[in-house]
Amino acid sequence: MSTALPAPPEHPRSLIYFGSPEAAVPSLVTLAESGFEIPLVVSMPDRRRTRRAAPSPTPVKKMALDLGIPVTDQISDALSVKADCGVVVAYGQLISSEFLMKLPMVNVHFSLLPRWRGAAPVERAILAGDQRTGVCIMGLEPELDTGPIYRKREVLIDEQVTASELTEQLAVLGAGELLSALQDGLRDPKPQEGNATIAKKLFRSDLKLDWTLSAAELSRLIRVGGAWTTINSSSLKVHQVKVIEGESEAGKLTKDVVGTGRDLLQLLVVQPEGKSRLDAVDWVNGARLGDETYLGK
Repeated sequence: MSTALPAPPEHPRSLIYFGSPEAAVPSLVTLAESGFEIPLVVSMPDRRRTRRAAPSPTPVKKMALDLGIPVTDQISDALSVKADCGVVVAYGQLISSEFLMKLPMVNVHFSLLPRWRGAAPVERAILAGDQRTGVCIMGLEPELDTGPIYRKREVLIDEQVTASELTEQLAVLGAGELLSALQDGLRDPKPQEGNATIAKKLFRSDLKLDWTLSAAELSRLIRVGGAWTTINSSSLKVHQVKVIEGESEAGKLTKDVVGTGRDLLQLLVVQPEGKSRLDAVDWVNGARLGDETYLGK
């Protein structure tokens, strides 16, 4: 950690919690149930989850209110509350060095740092075909996930696990590691070692299925969530598939099987534009597709 920044106290008891998504809920609950004082939670502002819905709170804000903890979406409010340090779990924005000078923090990060620093470490680990990932309890610095490591825990990545399932697993694991780190004492952090990789945020364009890729690569993208293709100028989301051996022209759909750059993908669960999820076989039977049907066109 930079010498200009104060380190968190070895045994903090009063914590300001910074977090937003569902993955940050287990750590908040664990800390609250373990007797830590949490005078304030800082979370991202309420927002619309769909176009027509009213603004709704983040999962962390909702849980904090259920626990009777005050919540704000103004980070500056954290400096008006007395606390030993801050705890950050998927908060949603970088925190400045000026702020960290006044409130030292620890962070729960869902990767084996320095691999996959950034916003989408779980998704990038799956896309890269990593066999392992984990959680790190680290000191927070203004640079992106560069801080020293207090604790690190590794897990294997199952070949079929989705990003949502893996994130849920790491969220629970991270909550336990965070609690142990705080109870055992925040001391002797180790600098990160190895080559750093950046886990850039994924956008919809990144999730479009390129049928010239191998079936294994496409399967990993589908496990990330939100993968899509086109058929007859309409969007088709692909939620679940199975890799099978065989050859066919890339993108060609034969019943519920699609050709790829290597091997085949059997569609299991899909979602046509404007409709709910359904079994791929039912979709094929009801779509009245021609003999020469291609996805991605």
